[in-house]
Amino acid sequence: MTWAEFLPLFFLAVMGLSLLAYVILDGYDLGVGLLLLQASDAEKDTMIASIGPFWDANETWLVLGVGVLLIAFPMAHGLVLQALYLPVAVMLIGLILRGVAFDFRVKAPLRYKTFWNRAFFAGSLMASVSQGWMLGSYITGFAGGPLGWAFSLGIAVTLPAAYVLLGSGWLIMKTEGELQQKAVRWARLVLWPMAAALLAISAATPLVKTGVLEKWFGVPQVFALLPVPLMCALAFFAMRWVLTRAYLVNAGYGWLVFANTVLIFVLAFFGLAYSIFPDIVIGRMTVWEAAISTASLNVIFIGVAITLPVIIGYTVFMYRVFWGKATALKYG
Repeated sequence: MTWAEFLPLFFLAVMGLSLLAYVILDGYDLGVGLLLLQASDAEKDTMIASIGPFWDANETWLVLGVGVLLIAFPMAHGLVLQALYLPVAVMLIGLILRGVAFDFRVKAPLRYKTFWNRAFFAGSLMASVSQGWMLGSYITGFAGGPLGWAFSLGIAVTLPAAYVLLGSGWLIMKTEGELQQKAVRWARLVLWPMAAALLAISAATPLVKTGVLEKWFGVPQVFALLPVPLMCALAFFAMRWVLTRAYLVNAGYGWLVFANTVLIFVLAFFGLAYSIFPDIVIGRMTVWEAAISTASLNVIFIGVAITLPVIIGYTVFMYRVFWGKATALKYG
């Protein structure tokens, strides 16, 4: 493989890593936002505190991923944003609403706190549903029609449920007492509906994307890929094992819920990447067709080689500093 052939793959990998990191890291705080209205006032403060040091920085990964798409693959960026203009606008409005509500819920007069809690929930819901719709539309190659819309709607419902499971796992790790027990109950409620929805979407994907069936079930690749669904199934059963045994949570094994949810996200991501590669816009454009010139990619490579390690290092440092159980959020 020549350097000119490698560079587009490198930037595709950076973009994929960025979007995966965003879905996981911002996914749990979106999940916490979706759960916010189910808690008491004091518990709401603790829930917000559990994501307070992280949520804004988590969105850095979205900026990096979209930035790489724009700079390294501008033709693909134009196609994707043109097709997804409305859900992208809804997502951005939701993220802005979350940011405003996060600060105003504690700084505005007390009588408005309920309003801003609901605004934080609404922003989380808008961002989650729009991201699910965008993912479904992307997988179908932005095809219209009843089948494409039904598939996009299915993921628009499934992704918020997955975020709720991720957020519940985060709260199990970060909280104690009654709130932790509520998080366990929330995770139990959403676990199997999300598993059923994920299974249904996996079964429907070959119907909306030609060639996926052969990629997964042809010989010999079916045997090489068999560990992927098996690991997903084991992750679900491991979560159920922990969630139905209170003594495991009390003994400090609650982190397994979050870890196994992350594992499912990672496996689903790599399964999707395998299904659509080498396309970057499914059925329309490969990664090499969408990339800009090698000379331009060489310049961008220098910037990414500096920026990416800094973002990774900052993220690791931030989580190390603010790790541990959350307490009520206070503003001096």
